[in-house]
Amino acid sequence: MGINVALDGPSGAGNSTIAKMLAKKLKYVYVDTGALYRSIAYYVISKDVKPDDAQSVNALLGEIDVKLAYEGDAQKVLLNGEDVSDKIRTPEISMGASAVSAIPEVREFLFSLQQNIAKENDIIMDGRDIGTVVLPNADVKIFLTATAEERANRRYKELSEKGDTSTYEEVLQDIIQRDYNDTHREIAPLKKADDAIEVDSTELSLEQVVDKIYGIILDKTGKTEKAEKRVSARKLPEAEPVVRGKKLNPIKMIFYNILRPIVIFLFKCYYNLSYEGKENIPKDGSNIFASNHRSYTDPVLIAMPTRVPCSYMAKDELFHQNVFFTLLIKAFGAFPVTRGKGDTAAIDLSMEKLNKGRNLVIFPEGTRSKDGKVGKGKTGVALIAALAQVPVIPVGISFEGKLKFRRKIVVRFGKPISAEELNI
Repeated sequence: MGINVALDGPSGAGNSTIAKMLAKKLKYVYVDTGALYRSIAYYVISKDVKPDDAQSVNALLGEIDVKLAYEGDAQKVLLNGEDVSDKIRTPEISMGASAVSAIPEVREFLFSLQQNIAKENDIIMDGRDIGTVVLPNADVKIFLTATAEERANRRYKELSEKGDTSTYEEVLQDIIQRDYNDTHREIAPLKKADDAIEVDSTELSLEQVVDKIYGIILDKTGKTEKAEKRVSARKLPEAEPVVRGKKLNPIKMIFYNILRPIVIFLFKCYYNLSYEGKENIPKDGSNIFASNHRSYTDPVLIAMPTRVPCSYMAKDELFHQNVFFTLLIKAFGAFPVTRGKGDTAAIDLSMEKLNKGRNLVIFPEGTRSKDGKVGKGKTGVALIAALAQVPVIPVGISFEGKLKFRRKIVVRFGKPISAEELNI
């Protein structure tokens, strides 16, 4: 059972923004329950159904599959496989979310999803009834509030920056109306839990609110400080450096050498694909390829010019989508890593793959880049390179926009960097 923090409060109080910042600071999972209800509202509105028409909304629930997905520090909301993270942040959808959240069947539809996430992780969950209904036994309960005028002012600025044409008066009226709806609905109305600590953010900056709630969480749990001390005191796992030069199973190599040119041919037919720096690719195995992350094709793009098969460190969520996809990525050498948890099992598997003579592909960004810019890297590459004492080959994958037929793709391989050069 993880540590559960419930963060409730009226619309526009900054719950989501503050919960995200706290989750990042505490290294907890952030669960935006409001986004789940917004997704339901978005779907029913797209079907020309009124969000307060309980009978019609309930009839659509069987068509809805809503999930929270995590890429690095960012949370995405997937509605029937589509990323609707930005589409659900409008005043219309906000009011719709208030309406559908009053329908018992909708709340039941999302209830088990919320509780399952809380059971398996250290989480911060924000919403309207988290401390009173969803997580009544939460370790920490916060009720975050601010005046309606201040909340409307914040929401108006946020919408204006996104190009929304709503006026301040319209936003304020939406805030007041949603407050009334949330506090007067029959099912799980918005209210402060008896054991919740109220934090008024009207006169506080964002950083001041985060610091205040952070201190409350530390004081109430006492567990986070201990956990941080354990992490800081953790020693690197003991491991012998990789013995390079090992040969892979000759039968597997035959299949690999037959498959590789076929895949290269297919990719070059479909994409305008070119490679630079192929002379920097070692001819043997037991190397680490560290690449930026642009698309799901990245592992294949990196593997095609290498003469030795690669294994890939992939986020654990990919292994829980469907059986066929899981079997496919495993067949191509992928193995799971739980991000942000200090997954020592993944480190052990990485060492095992390198010791067998396979190459290892790691995406230090931890998530795919939508704009092509390289994000902040994680420390996993340096840690594994330090343990294995093997070269790291930097890889850059670049293309404009989304991948499509005859899209120009350039894959660049840099010169190998030794463990000594990395100062590890």
